[in-house]
Amino acid sequence: MEPTNEPMRLSKRMAQLGLCSRREADSYIEQGWVKVNGQTAVLGQKVTENDRIDLNKQAHEQQANRVTILLNKPVGYVSAQAEKGYKAAAELITAENQWEGDDSRITFSEKHKFGLAPAGRLDIDSVGLLVLTQDGRIAKQLIGESSNSEKEYLVRVRGKLDDKGLALLNHGLSLDGEKLRPAKVEWQNEDQLRFILKQGKKRQIRRMCELVGLRVVGLKRIRMGKVKLGKLPPSKWRYLKANESF
Repeated sequence: MEPTNEPMRLSKRMAQLGLCSRREADSYIEQGWVKVNGQTAVLGQKVTENDRIDLNKQAHEQQANRVTILLNKPVGYVSAQAEKGYKAAAELITAENQWEGDDSRITFSEKHKFGLAPAGRLDIDSVGLLVLTQDGRIAKQLIGESSNSEKEYLVRVRGKLDDKGLALLNHGLSLDGEKLRPAKVEWQNEDQLRFILKQGKKRQIRRMCELVGLRVVGLKRIRMGKVKLGKLPPSKWRYLKANESF
């Protein structure tokens, strides 16, 4: 795309460039950790696509210390804030629940629990891979508007599905008045489908199945981007390793 050169907020431009999230950008700017064309930036500053933006050493160090956690979420936990008497999945992030097979070489610290946010939610009655991160760049990569990251699910269903219905699940359905992006949907076995999506509308898979006469009785996320759930047991968690990326 050709540069538009339309002025925009510095924090928005930093998020566009994948340097950090907008909220992180404002924090870095407030602390004097951002330079625009060699000059220390100020909050609310406008820039164009031609301006050079640099983060200083403190910002890079803070980013390097941020952790991302992979949790095998069980049924009955909500992905974000606790609600309606249900616990938040983040409450499972304790020293006792860390998977014995975690070979990330990261030592657990209580500070790793602060600022954790889910990058892609799972319904309260769904299980599997939930990514909780302190790093706005990872959240943007997985669930940002321009995200092209795949999410893979195993979905146990009841009902009858003909070839036409299967074709519609792959491409042709609409939700909330909007056509869904193409998906990859195939039979895994006689009562279980494998879904690969590149978007994440609320209860999307359950609603897609309802549109073709199926009822979901079990849903498990097994992959986000290039990172798989693997052997991580239910209710256990591990750190994302330095050599892993989504």
